[in-house]
Amino acid sequence: MANKQMMARIGQIALVLLGISFITFALVMLAPGDVVRQMIAGNEDIMVSQAEIDALRAELGLDKPFIFQYLDWLGRALQGNLGFSYMAKKPVIEELLGRLPATIYLSLASLLFMIVVSIPLGIYSAVKRGSVFDYVVRGLTFLGVSVPGFWLGLMLLWILGLKLDLFPIVGGTVSLETIILPATTLGIAMASKYTRQVRTAVLEELHQDYVVGARARGMSEKHILWKEVLPNAMLPLITLMGLSLGNLLGGAAVIEMVFGWPGLGRLAIEAITYRDFQLVQGVVIWIALMYMIINLVVDISYNYLDPRLRKVR
Repeated sequence: MANKQMMARIGQIALVLLGISFITFALVMLAPGDVVRQMIAGNEDIMVSQAEIDALRAELGLDKPFIFQYLDWLGRALQGNLGFSYMAKKPVIEELLGRLPATIYLSLASLLFMIVVSIPLGIYSAVKRGSVFDYVVRGLTFLGVSVPGFWLGLMLLWILGLKLDLFPIVGGTVSLETIILPATTLGIAMASKYTRQVRTAVLEELHQDYVVGARARGMSEKHILWKEVLPNAMLPLITLMGLSLGNLLGGAAVIEMVFGWPGLGRLAIEAITYRDFQLVQGVVIWIALMYMIINLVVDISYNYLDPRLRKVR
């Protein structure tokens, strides 16, 4: 039964990827402007002969009907060939793999920041509901959720980088010094949302009957909180954590542009700017794949975290 469910989920992933690839291909190819002229001239205003344009269009197969262009791309993609990026002057898969480590480092650093900050604050805020500490945490997390990420990033650059000279203000490389500010910027927004979710989940569990029963049996509040409440509260929180990680692995485009971080988000912006349609297609497929794989992992983890789900399935 479990194997059938797994195969069904993999089939769903394949169908969703197929649909996303078709829609992305259509949006890029049907957008205003001449893709071939853009590939030759880039963003520079230079004269390009029609003969050059026609020759490159025929070489790339762009003179064929749209559906045949897509099928040609799909056939190559199924063999692991996502095409050639004229912007990067290398195969798309090679460019994606080259930018992937930077995105993974930033994602893990931001996720670590979120976990370390949000879980203790959310739990303590729920336990001390209505206290001054609770109101302070709720106020700060509200600000963290409301402040635009690009503005927060610029303020951190201005204060910590330019004024205090604690961190470099010029990015473009992956190092401990350059990762702190973008990870903090992403982490603040994520931790603000996650703290509020942790607080809500813990408060909901604290009002359950099993907590009342545990207190009646004389269990300590520490045991009830960490051994009874937290495991039950973690189920919805794992879903949110998975979505956050999927979003990060897809590349945080705005933050990467602000800090000059060489990740997939910045690559996506550059590919769209230059209308590098094969690179755009590759980035979108990667982002979609990350979301679906992480959602699949989260669903599988539910079976191990909650035995009741194993019985139902």
